[in-house]
Amino acid sequence: MGNKDLVLLVLIAVCVFEGCYCTTVTYDHRALVIDGKRRILQSGSIHYPRSMPEVWPEIIRKSKEGGLDVIETYVFWNNHEPVRGEYYFEGRFDLVRFVKTVHEAGLLVHLRIGPYACAEWNYGGFPVWLHFIPGIQFRTSNDLFKNEMKRFLAKIVSLMKDANLFASQGGPIILAQVENEYGNVEWAYGVGGELYVKWAAETAVSFNTSVPWVMCQQKDAPDPIINTCNGFYCDQFTPNSPSKPKMWTENYSGWFLAFGNAIPHRPVEDLAFAVARFFETGGTFQNYYMYFGGTNFERTAGGPLVATSYDYDAPIDEYDNKIVVDGALLCYTEDHLPATVATEKNVCCGFIRQPKWGHLRDLHRAIKQCEEFLISSDPTYLQLGKNLEAHIYYRTSNECAAFLANFDSSVDANVTFNGNSYFLPAWSVSILPDCKNVIFNTAKVVSQRNLQGVSFSGRTSVNEFSQLSSAWSWYKEEVGVSSNHSFTKHGLLEQINTTKDNSDYLWYTTSINVKASTVPGQEKDTILHIGSLGHAALVFVNKKLVGQGFITGFGFGNHEDASFNLNEKISLNQGDNTLDILSMMIGLQNYGPWFDIAGAGVSSVILVGFEKNSKADLSSGQWTYQVGVEGEYIGLDKMSLANSSLWIQGNPVPVNQSLIWYKLGWSVLLIYGIEVDRNFQARFLAPEGKGPLSLNLASMGKGQAWVNGQSIGRYWPAYLAPSTGCTTNCDYRGTYDPSKCLRNCGQPAQTLYHIPRSWVHSGENLLVLHEELGGDPWKISLSTRTGQEVCAHVSEADPPPADFWQPNLEFMSQSPEVRLTCEQGWHISMINFASYGTPRGHCGTFVPGNCHANVLSVVQQACIGQEGCAIPVSTAAFGDPCPGVLKSLAIEALCSY
Repeated sequence: MGNKDLVLLVLIAVCVFEGCYCTTVTYDHRALVIDGKRRILQSGSIHYPRSMPEVWPEIIRKSKEGGLDVIETYVFWNNHEPVRGEYYFEGRFDLVRFVKTVHEAGLLVHLRIGPYACAEWNYGGFPVWLHFIPGIQFRTSNDLFKNEMKRFLAKIVSLMKDANLFASQGGPIILAQVENEYGNVEWAYGVGGELYVKWAAETAVSFNTSVPWVMCQQKDAPDPIINTCNGFYCDQFTPNSPSKPKMWTENYSGWFLAFGNAIPHRPVEDLAFAVARFFETGGTFQNYYMYFGGTNFERTAGGPLVATSYDYDAPIDEYDNKIVVDGALLCYTEDHLPATVATEKNVCCGFIRQPKWGHLRDLHRAIKQCEEFLISSDPTYLQLGKNLEAHIYYRTSNECAAFLANFDSSVDANVTFNGNSYFLPAWSVSILPDCKNVIFNTAKVVSQRNLQGVSFSGRTSVNEFSQLSSAWSWYKEEVGVSSNHSFTKHGLLEQINTTKDNSDYLWYTTSINVKASTVPGQEKDTILHIGSLGHAALVFVNKKLVGQGFITGFGFGNHEDASFNLNEKISLNQGDNTLDILSMMIGLQNYGPWFDIAGAGVSSVILVGFEKNSKADLSSGQWTYQVGVEGEYIGLDKMSLANSSLWIQGNPVPVNQSLIWYKLGWSVLLIYGIEVDRNFQARFLAPEGKGPLSLNLASMGKGQAWVNGQSIGRYWPAYLAPSTGCTTNCDYRGTYDPSKCLRNCGQPAQTLYHIPRSWVHSGENLLVLHEELGGDPWKISLSTRTGQEVCAHVSEADPPPADFWQPNLEFMSQSPEVRLTCEQGWHISMINFASYGTPRGHCGTFVPGNCHANVLSVVQQACIGQEGCAIPVSTAAFGDPCPGVLKSLAIEALCSY
């Protein structure tokens, strides 16, 4: 008996004894093989710490309904081991609970242990204490680093094994990943990098997880590790061994958001084209990065300057909602578990982004119809013309499925395949599960659309609750260091090595002496030059912000280059003058070669024209330092200081002032309409309903915000994106990159900040802001979505829904359909527009065409009061208002709860 047979018998015996259903996972050159069967798998990334545990089930349910088979997540070392040897797996960092939640939904898991994550996560997921181990070098053949990395990998593998979560134990984990995108930077590490790759692979295999391991973007991944592709397109990717399947671990559904940048958008037509091309050319596993992006709560956002929103233009948007059971607001216990168990139909969270979610769902259905063909053979290539081709998969000599592709970026085409003619729009793929009928084309979007491209915008979808100015309290911070928390050194200290990331802030303070020979009243202006490695800094001379006007004396970098120079004209008095510089971090760097040693903070301070036009370099002089600002030491963000006498209340509330804390107390309005008032001095009413909560901070400058002591992240609406580079009509055709199809030029990257409903209590609540630059809290508002406008426009020439297709059935004899669906628990309350004929315009601007049948009453009867409805696009349903003319059906509807 061979070793493999012995292992299999032992595995079976263990499973029978323990009563579990065990799954074997292997692979061959075509696909992952699960329980002896090749599988075509659609996957999506959902990072558990970027949402709340109580909404995981609903987000996962929507992912499954969207056609996913697998959920992929990183593991975040810095939050699981904030102090060496002290582990944290609670709340939204409860990894075991998350994996079990995926399992309960009937989906599989790809666990990307890393432990390097990148992920636009602070320090790439590495704990900062790792940096301070003497002699350590990250991600190379360094024993100190390898020992720490192996120890954490072992911890996570053991945690999963103890909970029986690997497939061989009856769990959902079918794949694991070691390292992450190391091939992109391996060149910078030389021989040490090559040795590290081999060590990482051997270490991963040694854990005996019984599931395959992958290394993404790693051409030299040694056997048996599967090397996989990351990128916007992976159809041309080839594994490094003919025995390995073609896998795509990161297909970017959009791109991340950075302060000071425009908002990236990836059209679904291009995303679907990339997916279809991948499966067309032999791929069998692809993962959307992200499928649900979520929020970078607290200071978890990476850097430099990664925004708090991690929406990523994903198929499910950032926001989650509270849980309502039988009309009652749930109370949450300290571990965030609801005191009352919600029924599935009452749970709503993470709005579906249409048409991205729906178009991809239809794509997944079409590919699933081809699965038996895709796993039965390698593709046969057929040239159809210039930039035109077909790939055919045969199950038998006379049974096949085909993909027809036009990868020209501008020219549509008609092609002949198997004796039939097919129209292929530019940059599109048609899927034929029987080599005859087109059931899906990537460029033809027939799924419904949301009228609003972004949550909390639109004429009927938002209720805003502005606050009374008299409700605000404030605390004005002192500029500079305090004796209790300061220390003195010669020379300028690097910020990260000084703060150890315990705070975003580091005060640099020194004294400048002006000799008495200067005649009083004739003090000479001096130019202060400050060089910084990043990320931002405020400058004060004699405790006053330098410069004139709003937000002067402030320098900052950007995501691409966080370093900056600041030059300000200053006036110095005779005698001693104080210079205070508040240097600010906006996330530790998370990507690049040797990113872990990238510096930050003030690097040079020079006075030009100081005393007889001389230049004075203060960089090497004596400086006094303080990690953190005054309000952090006091604890102003804490619930325990909500009613402290430190807070000042009255009119007018100071606005446009730097280094000021604001506090607002507020109460939730219960569903019975009774306001809970416990003599909380300052309050406002949180909106009722199931809609997600968003704090509009457009009137503020830069800072951080807390709700009931929980940090909702950093804000920076004062930093505007460049005014150019955006387009109102994005052409999806042609190769996509993050600079294409930008939105919101000349505007802040983010003004709306997500407040999880589970953080809002019935009764007293607390909002605290630390404003660094200056803003106007009077104009802050809280928003919720109370409705959603949906629409669809489907032509008679469009194919019927992909799920209508069955083998040996005359598919094209069936009618296309307009399908409208509301969020679960919502219903269609109004039909705003309905026309059959030749309606013109787009969602929100539809008007009847020259040919028009008023079908409003028919649509109302079918849809009003329903969570969803389907209307066939055919003369059989509506009659024929214009014979011989190609007709379509356009509908706009309002969903509400």
